Amino acid sequence: MGIWVETDQNNLKTTVFSLPRTKSSLSGEEVQWAAQNGPTDPQAALDAHLAINNPPTDGPLFAYKDGDRHKPLTKTIFIKTLKNTARAAGYDAVQGHGIRIGVTLEYLLRGVPFEVMKVKGRWASDAFHLYLRKHNQILAPYIQAMPAGMAMEFAKLVMPPMH
Repeated sequence: MGIWVETDQNNLKTTVFSLPRTKSSLSGEEVQWAAQNGPTDPQAALDAHLAINNPPTDGPLFAYKDGDRHKPLTKTIFIKTLKNTARAAGYDAVQGHGIRIGVTLEYLLRGVPFEVMKVKGRWASDAFHLYLRKHNQILAPYIQAMPAGMAMEFAKLVMPPMH
């Protein structure tokens, strides 16, 4: 279960874990996060997972209890569980890619700059712009802080084409 904490020169901590493989990297990759305030704190979610599921140290980090044994959490089971939970709570179910887009939107609405989100989301291109919604809310802090001419140029760059 490869998970560790790294501390930078400013004493800021990030948690890192290894994924054995991903859709875009069959040899795996590292995923990082920093603790956050509120209900979206990934550290609190990990702590809850470890307390509830107590995954074996020699098995997958994201294993869950199924009776008296552990099963590795697969993408299929994860998405199915999210859909069922969303429906039970009265929300529309989202697809896997929609989760990533939703997270990107949430951070942009919190004022995280586009270039930072591109790095955070490991986006290889600017294609994620095509999936975003609430453009006016995302752009408001940037547009209101720019002279009028610059704001129009910025909007042309980040707004999807009208169809």
